[in-house]
Amino acid sequence: MKNPERKGELSHLNSAGEASMVDVGGKALTDRVARARGSISMRPETLAAIRANTLKKGDVLAVARVAGILAAKRTPDLIPLCHPIPLTDVQVELSPDESLPGIIAEATARATWKTGVEMEALTAVTVSLLTIYDMAKSLDREMELNDISLLQKSGGKLGDWSRG
Repeated sequence: MKNPERKGELSHLNSAGEASMVDVGGKALTDRVARARGSISMRPETLAAIRANTLKKGDVLAVARVAGILAAKRTPDLIPLCHPIPLTDVQVELSPDESLPGIIAEATARATWKTGVEMEALTAVTVSLLTIYDMAKSLDREMELNDISLLQKSGGKLGDWSRG
C-alpha cells in the first residue's frame, strides 16, 4: 500500500527496492489510539467449559488477556519493520458470545509517539485468540479465528479513521 506522504513511493522500500524501516525521526509526537477486534468460534460445549473455567490448562480468558497485552508490547519483535513504541496502555477485553458460539476479542493500544499503534492492537487481538485456541484445542480442534480487523485509529498526520 502506498503512503500518501511519499507521492507514489512504497514507504518500506529504499531507493534500491530493498525493505527498510521508515525513518520517523522528524515526525511530531502525537497521542495515538487504535482499536481492533476479532473472534474465535467454537462448539457450544467448548465455550461452556471456558466460561466454567474447567479446562486443565487453567483460566483461559485470564491467560489470553495477558498474552494479548504481552504480544502488543512485543510487536516489533514479531512484525518486521515495526518501530518499538513506548505504549502507555493496552487493554484486552474478551467477551463470550453464545450467538457465535465463541469469544470476541477487542484490544485498544495507546501511545504518545511518532507512529501509530494499529499493529499493536491487531497483534494483541490475534495472540489473545491464538492463546484461546491453544488452551482449548484438546476439546475442540475445529475452532476458527475470524474477522480480525482494525476498528479505528486516531492521531498522526493523517488524522482519525474508523471502519464503516
